[in-house]
Amino acid sequence: MKPLTSFTSLAGRPLSQCVRGYSHWRGPSYGYPPQGYQFHAGSGGHGPLEPRHATTILCVRKGNQVAMVGDGQVTQGNTIIKPNARKLRKLQSNVIAGFAGATADCLTLVDRLEGKLEEYPGQLLRACVELAKAWRLDRYLRNLEAVMIVADEKLSLEVTGNGDVLESHDGILGVGSGGNYALAAARALIDAKVDLPAKDIALKAMHIAADMDIGTNHNFIVESIDSAQPFDPNADNSPASLPSTAESRASPPLTPPDEDDEPKKKSE
Repeated sequence: MKPLTSFTSLAGRPLSQCVRGYSHWRGPSYGYPPQGYQFHAGSGGHGPLEPRHATTILCVRKGNQVAMVGDGQVTQGNTIIKPNARKLRKLQSNVIAGFAGATADCLTLVDRLEGKLEEYPGQLLRACVELAKAWRLDRYLRNLEAVMIVADEKLSLEVTGNGDVLESHDGILGVGSGGNYALAAARALIDAKVDLPAKDIALKAMHIAADMDIGTNHNFIVESIDSAQPFDPNADNSPASLPSTAESRASPPLTPPDEDDEPKKKSE
């Protein structure tokens, strides 16, 4: 067997440059790395090359108000990089967006969404669908790791990297490392019929999520929009800008011909 000093990694680097990566192997101390073990030189698994992520974004729609709340913590590996980052943006006067994922990827997708909103003004669903198409088909966007929540006065949508455009059945959406905690807390407050507006429910749910999730802190940023029509979870709030698949494939109804168009019978 070769001595330990002459062993090289899969990247062709000597072992002396890969000590940090080798230290993450948890196995018997035989003096040799295990067969098939791959070294990660330089970062050691938690270096500056890791993306910065871990956050919680929550959107609550109740009555005539829709509120979106995001925390300010930026996490890189096991380190908190920044406690007061802004993860919500007001794209237009009536459109707000929150993002979770790698910072550069999120900002790139927000810029692309702004372009789609300018291309399809007043059509949030159409803009998100076109963004999801580009996300899946474009070779540059395909590797971006981010999730977005977009809302206007009528609609709340979640756009994922898998090409999904999802609308919640109860007007509540949550993404990020603490998204499930915030989502469950907000639904519990809504079901309990607590006499609080959407903004206060979202803040209370985010406090609960921040107490449970290590990637979420209590530095919250809130954006809200007031709508003229109150939200009804039992009604169909989807806009009619895009027809459903069943409607698009349905054949047009048959209409009886006019009497003038019928051929006259020959008299015998």
